[in-house]
Amino acid sequence: MRNCESIDLLLTPYVDGEIPSGERPAVEEHLRRCDPCRARVAAERAVRSLIQARRSALAADCAPPGLRDACARAAEAAAWSAVPAPATGWKRRLVPLALAASLVVAVAGAFLYQLTASSATILAAELAADHVKCFAINDVFDTHQSRTAVERSMAAGFGWPARLPPQPEAVGLELVGARPCLYGEGRAAHIMYRYHGRPVSLFMLPDTIRQDAVISVLGHECAIWSEGDRTFVMISREPRNDMRRIASFVHASLR
Repeated sequence: MRNCESIDLLLTPYVDGEIPSGERPAVEEHLRRCDPCRARVAAERAVRSLIQARRSALAADCAPPGLRDACARAAEAAAWSAVPAPATGWKRRLVPLALAASLVVAVAGAFLYQLTASSATILAAELAADHVKCFAINDVFDTHQSRTAVERSMAAGFGWPARLPPQPEAVGLELVGARPCLYGEGRAAHIMYRYHGRPVSLFMLPDTIRQDAVISVLGHECAIWSEGDRTFVMISREPRNDMRRIASFVHASLR
């Protein structure tokens, strides 16, 4: 039976109905035997159904008053509440947190769905919400992937022969793993790091070119740059100067 690490990157395409037919039996066999992965699929399906059901209302022309502040507070609560408790079973208590973070995407992401093409700030806000959601889920299931596994998944899933920085610890980074994510213009590769233990995300948007920018949104700093026909967005809560330094290191090292 495939293990959780090898199945992880297939779960979101499985929920979205985009998984290659040859991979589906292995995923379904794993899900029959693995309660945590089955719970994650159920959570992602619930969020997907909510977004689909509410898309018309959330895509209205004008945001309700205070939406930005509400999303920022929700994202901050999700990011800083995921702390291990002394008592056993703390991961089980984090499952509602992961769902709550996913609902930030349902409110902020679906509302902004049609606008990411015209605004770098809106794109950054949507990816910042996804950054919070994915790390909340990762904190629940505690998955880690090697650099080789991430590079292979990027090549298979996005046709991107990624060569990640070989020594991220040189600037205090630790690789966590990767997963495919959806944003307003399609699918993005989401590579997850920790910087001295704190979440940092690197998103790769294929077939997209954006102007370089550093944007503050939803309590996060977001660095945007393009290489060829790919756009990269790095997101964290680190001070802007630290964020620029981390982004410069990744930009120079990424091949």
